[in-house]
Order: sequence, then structure tokens, then C-alpha cells
Amino acid sequence: MKTFLTIFQAVVSVLFILSVLVQQKDSGFSGAIGGQSGATVQTTKRGAEKVVARASIVLAILFVLLSLAHIFVI
Repeated sequence: MKTFLTIFQAVVSVLFILSVLVQQKDSGFSGAIGGQSGATVQTTKRGAEKVVARASIVLAILFVLLSLAHIFVI
């Protein structure tokens, strides 16, 4: 059981990393820190951008849950 959790957590972590890297560079908090030229305009995510953003949230939650489960499995 612990081996399955470890392999599943590794797969989820790779997918999470890829989903974060695929997102746009200047969107969200990274654009606020790095600064954006011109006026900042609030936009909504649509299409594939929305799917990737939601997938990264789900993968992050799944990663945390798997980490907690890994602690309690003998």
C-alpha cells in the first residue's frame, strides 16, 4: 500500500509541476511582483487556461492529501 502511495504521489507531483509551468508567465501574482508594463487589466480565464488553472488546484490538493495519507499508512 505504501509503495502505491509513493508512486501515485510521484505521478501527481510531476503532473502538478507541469500544470504550473504551462500557465502564462505574467498572470496572477508573478506579474504583480515582476511588474507589468502598461495598465493592469483584470481578465477572466477562459478555455484551456481555465482548465489548467483548475487542474493545478486539484493536483495541489491531491498532493497534500497524499502526503498526509503517506504519514498515517504503516
